[in-house]
Amino acid sequence: MSAYASDVLVVGGGNAGCVAALAAARHGADVLMIERYGFLGGTATAAMVGPWMTFHAGDRRVVGGIAQEIVERLQARGGSPGHLPDASSYVPTITPFDPEILKAVLFEMMGEAGVRLVLHAWLLDALMDGVRVRGARFATVGGVREARAAISIDATADAHLSASAGVAMQRGDERGHVQPCTMIFRLSHVDREALAAYIRAHPDQMRTHLDARSIRAEDLTAVAGLYELWERARSAGEVSVPRELVSLFATPYGDEMTVNMTRVTDVDPLDPDDLTRAEIEGRRQAMELVSFFQRRVPGFESARLAASAVQLGVRETRRIVGEYVLTADDLLAARRFPDAVARSGYPIDIHNPTGTGTRTQRLPAGQTYEIPYRCLVPATVDGMLVAGRCISTTHEALASTRLTPTVMTLGQAAGTAAALCVRERVLPREIDGLQLRAVLREDGVDLPAEAAR
Repeated sequence: MSAYASDVLVVGGGNAGCVAALAAARHGADVLMIERYGFLGGTATAAMVGPWMTFHAGDRRVVGGIAQEIVERLQARGGSPGHLPDASSYVPTITPFDPEILKAVLFEMMGEAGVRLVLHAWLLDALMDGVRVRGARFATVGGVREARAAISIDATADAHLSASAGVAMQRGDERGHVQPCTMIFRLSHVDREALAAYIRAHPDQMRTHLDARSIRAEDLTAVAGLYELWERARSAGEVSVPRELVSLFATPYGDEMTVNMTRVTDVDPLDPDDLTRAEIEGRRQAMELVSFFQRRVPGFESARLAASAVQLGVRETRRIVGEYVLTADDLLAARRFPDAVARSGYPIDIHNPTGTGTRTQRLPAGQTYEIPYRCLVPATVDGMLVAGRCISTTHEALASTRLTPTVMTLGQAAGTAAALCVRERVLPREIDGLQLRAVLREDGVDLPAEAAR
């Protein structure tokens, strides 16, 4: 069996995994990353989850580091306008981007950092030495391979490496239900001026902090509402998607909009039969919505389906049990931690697992919560770290920590910690959280100057 060896193995080339690999490599580690697709970016590319929400809390930017660097590289390529005010008033800013340009940017950054990649690689299981992870076995187009590493990072989102290693898990809410999945798609040939004119004439049909009576096409970074148009279509039997409003987002291009509206409920994304059903249902809903926009929404009469995601956007599956479990109370109290490695002001945003509606709980205005390093460290398994939405949280806390800017920052924390482990020849749980925090701040991660006590 052919084998690879590295200091750090990153399993999963999504948002968290890419940033983890870059951080570890930039701190001198030899890094190997395996990824199941032929491109990087995870949900941002394969599931077209965008725009990114959010880099800000109030008027303060609270996400920096490599995540911000990626945004700036996209801007330099014309692949993002940067951070824009959220016209739907859900968060302070949103960050549209072109998934195709993001794919190129990520490959470029990996090459510059010296990260070795194995694409079209599917994890099989963890390589174990007692309770210590020593790497992983994975399937490739050339057969089964092994990768041995001093430290492994589970960036699979679904905690596949952690589950194989025997890490304790939690799943869903108290009933085991997880948030619904979404098939995201993009429409082209959209006349945003006609849409803006409709909103100006019907200002109560858009949720916004702006004066909808004078809204302009360029203001429409996000659209939430169009309640009457949606209700007419539902009453006529034209749509069956279990949503209560229309949800649209701008792309970097003026005649396109991304639709985040499909909702596949009662699905277990870790069950192959359930996931197959959900993928099929997601595409059925997407086509139903394309017809709705063309038939009912001003500005979309000539709209065309430009692209649909390679896979469903999955909001939730498993979460590890780490050395600390982050809770909703921590978030809503804007709690700080001495070993904080990331922070966010995004609300708790729970999409109903079984029907319509989204439950939102907000932090105090302009405030942030912090995520401690201990949430990335499995409680009972050594030699590995976790980054992404499968970190150690409750179901409620996950509804905020799962957002892309946050998971990218968690990736930077995991990659930096892994490199420190290699350099100092220690296990992840032996890393000094205050030392890690200081290194992250030096690398541009937005954390307060003074650590919590």
